[in-house]
Amino acid sequence: MNIFQFIGLLRQIYGTKKPDLKLIQNKGLLAMKIAQHYALRIDFLDEGVCRELSKLFRNTDSLPPDSIDKLIQKNCPPGWINSFSRFDTKAFASASIGQVHRGTLLDEQKVVIKLIRDNNRAKFLEDLKRIEKFIRIIIMIYPKLKRVFNPLDALEYIKDYTLSELDLKNEIAGKNRLEEIKQKYEHIYNLDQLRLPHYHEELSNSDVLVSELIEGKTFEELLTAGNLQYDTLLDFFKIHGFYLFAIGEFHGDIHPGNIILDNNNNIVLIDNGAISTVQPQTRLGLFNFFEALSHYDYQESANCLHAMSHNQISDTQLKKFHSEFIKLYSDFKNSSVSQVSLTKKMMHTIKLGVHNGMTFGDDMFGIIKGLMYLDGMTLRCKPDANLMLDIRSFVDVLKPALNKVEELNQTS
Repeated sequence: MNIFQFIGLLRQIYGTKKPDLKLIQNKGLLAMKIAQHYALRIDFLDEGVCRELSKLFRNTDSLPPDSIDKLIQKNCPPGWINSFSRFDTKAFASASIGQVHRGTLLDEQKVVIKLIRDNNRAKFLEDLKRIEKFIRIIIMIYPKLKRVFNPLDALEYIKDYTLSELDLKNEIAGKNRLEEIKQKYEHIYNLDQLRLPHYHEELSNSDVLVSELIEGKTFEELLTAGNLQYDTLLDFFKIHGFYLFAIGEFHGDIHPGNIILDNNNNIVLIDNGAISTVQPQTRLGLFNFFEALSHYDYQESANCLHAMSHNQISDTQLKKFHSEFIKLYSDFKNSSVSQVSLTKKMMHTIKLGVHNGMTFGDDMFGIIKGLMYLDGMTLRCKPDANLMLDIRSFVDVLKPALNKVEELNQTS
């Protein structure tokens, strides 16, 4: 992707017409990752544009069967295909970095096989270097661009996340880490409903991943059919919230296609390659922020956000921030998610803090990304839900567990 193609990509994203997904795909992996990034930015993009761009998470072009055979020969050891009694060369799902096929092992276990597309990494890094150079020039001309969510930080986030995705061994490592956390803390907090897939490590490498076939439906399928129960969504919030606020390590890409409700009513997380981390100052500060916000204590919420800042602003600035914060949330109390978006409020809140002199760590973005997914799923599942009231009951359950985790961390 050259500079002119990059400008064309931005026109697709910011234009008045529906984005041309085929055209974006043809620009390469970096273009798709940037478009996926913007699919989450409902704070300033039209919701219809975001919804269209979000199709790039799953509905991408797949390779023809003859290309699959060549890919297997290149990326798998000799005789690898003989481990299967059946291998479907037609993909049933595809995404930006690869695609997924169904298969059956010799012992009749049903599995899914994820394959990385060829030659993605080198081209991605080449395009990234070119676009980074261009953006640095733009920032020199217009330095205000980097005040809120520096585009170079966003590109760095995209780079780290994508490179992690391109090595499928990271999915095994990510799953193992989430499982380790579950086993360590399940006596403190109820994580019984969470299940993580089994990977066949002996058949997997950086370019190929073989895992069990999860019998069930993704949250995306359930939302599209109007069949996702709001209580099930709240159950997922409680699980994800524990990893986020109590531990600070969590699934970094919780879009509804990566969450499966299996036939036993378990919540299964797939695509575990990107595990996001958040520093204690941020995760504890955000927990306190949401606790105060769920009780509509805006003064305390503003103080909690200030406590997360890497630098403390003056009393005069803080007083001004309090006033603007209360004004920002004047329409928030007792509002449904269809009336007031929590994600938009959070984005405007961070901007408000920055404009008043606060600074926040890069780990804030991973949390905002998760909130965007959760907010969007709630809007599709139960648009009249008062999410803050539901968060209040969740906070009451999570707070004792969070305190116990902190005590364990201090004694270990």
